Amino acid sequence: MVQQSETESRKLLGRLREEMASEGAGQERLDRITHLIADSMQTEVCSVYLFRDNDTLELCATEGLNPEAVHQTRMRLGEGLVGRVAKTRQIVNSANAPQERGFRFMPETGEEVYSSFLGVPIQRVGQALGVLVVQSKEAREYSGDEIYALEVVAMVLAEMAELGAFLGEGDALAPLHQRAFSFDGGIGQEGNSEGRVFLHDPRVVVTNPIGDDPDAELERLRAAVDALRVSVDEMLRSADSDNAEELQVLDTYRMFANSKGWMRRMEADIARGLSAEAAVEKEQSGARGRMSRVPDAYLRERLQDLDDLSNRLLRQLTGQGRETGAEMPDTPVLVARNIGPGELLEYGRGLRGIVLEEGSVGSHAAIIARAWAIPLIVNAKGILSEALNGDPILIDGDRGQVHLRPDEPVAAAFRDKLAMQAKAQERYASIRDLPATSKCGTTVNLYMNAGLIVDLPSLKSSGAEGVGLFRTELQFLIRNKMPKRSELAQTYNRVMDSAGDKRVVFRTLDIGSDKVLPYMKRQEEPNPALGWRAIRVGLDKPGVMRMQLQALIRAAAGRPLWVMFPFIAQFNEFRDARQHILDEMAREDRLGHVLPEELHVGAMLETPSLAFAPRQFYEMADFISIGGNDLKQFFYAADRENERVRRRYDTLNVSFLTLIEQIVWRCADTKTPLSFCGEDAGRPIEAICFAAMGLQSLSMRPASIGPVKHLLRRTNLEELRDVIDTARRSGVQSVRPAVMDWLRSSDWVV
Repeated sequence: MVQQSETESRKLLGRLREEMASEGAGQERLDRITHLIADSMQTEVCSVYLFRDNDTLELCATEGLNPEAVHQTRMRLGEGLVGRVAKTRQIVNSANAPQERGFRFMPETGEEVYSSFLGVPIQRVGQALGVLVVQSKEAREYSGDEIYALEVVAMVLAEMAELGAFLGEGDALAPLHQRAFSFDGGIGQEGNSEGRVFLHDPRVVVTNPIGDDPDAELERLRAAVDALRVSVDEMLRSADSDNAEELQVLDTYRMFANSKGWMRRMEADIARGLSAEAAVEKEQSGARGRMSRVPDAYLRERLQDLDDLSNRLLRQLTGQGRETGAEMPDTPVLVARNIGPGELLEYGRGLRGIVLEEGSVGSHAAIIARAWAIPLIVNAKGILSEALNGDPILIDGDRGQVHLRPDEPVAAAFRDKLAMQAKAQERYASIRDLPATSKCGTTVNLYMNAGLIVDLPSLKSSGAEGVGLFRTELQFLIRNKMPKRSELAQTYNRVMDSAGDKRVVFRTLDIGSDKVLPYMKRQEEPNPALGWRAIRVGLDKPGVMRMQLQALIRAAAGRPLWVMFPFIAQFNEFRDARQHILDEMAREDRLGHVLPEELHVGAMLETPSLAFAPRQFYEMADFISIGGNDLKQFFYAADRENERVRRRYDTLNVSFLTLIEQIVWRCADTKTPLSFCGEDAGRPIEAICFAAMGLQSLSMRPASIGPVKHLLRRTNLEELRDVIDTARRSGVQSVRPAVMDWLRSSDWVV
């Protein structure tokens, strides 16, 4: 029976291949294909529904339903049984379709006489293209062999659509990868840019979905899998034996590569008529469909491993590696599933923007994008399935949107926005060397954040007075092994040399949470942001911290040294960390090394608990920097990587400003210098409000210094403080509306 079904499947695929090679318009070809499928499966109805946009399916061809319904019947994603198949990417097989949950009757199709329904998704590597449906009057469920056969046919239809076999009039039959698409994502780095797509991993195109000779295709598959297994074994042999996490990933790779079930499913697809490449891609599409439905993060990672393995196998079968010969455009916007810091640094600062289908706002890529002031959008779901090298693309990093192949009205409006921003930058350049002194005479010190030596040229061009935060973890994240003390000392020395006589505040290693060193064992934690990270790691494993502190002391070479410890939650953590650097100073002195001319030891205030620390903490700290990003998420109990909650809470909320005010008072009482460091410091409205609350130092990305200075110089902070206090007394939740009304009514604010 199985052998017979395989033969019938190969016959049908053979007839489909003839259709691919035949003359005629796309609509004619699609009409003939629905007739072929209905005839082969001995059903009265076969229909093809394709997406006309992201949310709407359209009946594009049918055998058995009313022909006049073609291109007239449409349904939303999730609507009816067809919409359910498209949304869930799962098969619906029913003997009594009208009684199924969510059934929607389409009177114009004449389908009321058909009882049974079988719908399978038409998808390609996780990208949903439409739904293939067969129906019959007889009330019956379709057999496993019939379902399998229809899945194989749907796979071939997806490949035919990718190759342009069904082009015709209307949006649903428009060429793929030519329509305008918009994607929403998370804002990893603000900013706006226009450019052309450059794919980190170019798409693999399967040009021969149907195999001529099953035996030859099986031989090709087995040879490719054997080569894949050898390459995985070689990776395992050359892996760092001390890196348990890397070994675990490679072990999972080897397990999947040697999986009999994985191989058996692909061999069965080839036996039914698919080529080796199409069989791999069908299995990959199924894995991606399962991945999207799995709630468990560990299982999703394992399915991701299978997805990566399938990509390797496809590239082996097709010969389509990363080096496709595609030239990087003049205005490249990098599009990738995800990317590590080392790979991103290889592209350099010439990128106009970065769009990731996955990723997070706290990822390594986000850290580098912020350092480079390059717009970054993360979690732009679906963009890899749609984007091609060279496609025009717009990144709206203020709204978290990406416009791929934008319509002219969208592109024109976006260019107007860029032109306005360019004019503003000209104004900012004219005040670069002027102080950020407000209308009432208060001067605010503006510093920049950095993490790479290549960031330091921005120190002069931005008008920053120094580096308020140098993220030392980037030097650890971009390497495959722990850097040596001498290497770190040389790096820190060059940073100080580049800064000249301007201050550089070095934050010690801030790892854990979303920043995991590739050569350290990952700690599995239910909530990493609240887990073993930053100073907690440094105090529990002091070897690395002592090595870094020695490197900083030697790099200073007699100059003033500013060191800041991250994620301090209570006084004893700061006291113990401070003692570590004092001990290293004494050790370096005994060794006869040159000590810093001055040593300033500070802390990042990123947890609400530290705002209520004993007075001794404020007296002991040489300076304190509010880490706004973490402080805000912990204050509101709102994960800053969760778009559903992080935007609910305003920085200018009365409660948060009251916390800031209390910290300002406590630092003023002990005469402890205080600054604010984080994304909000670089937002002009928030920045002037912080200054009005008494903060006289702000640290931000270089590109934000101009806009912040521009508004500060036009603002009377004393008047603004009155506006804020009046709003607070009125019982409002946020002072933002009152501040904005005051700014709009002030003639001297432009």
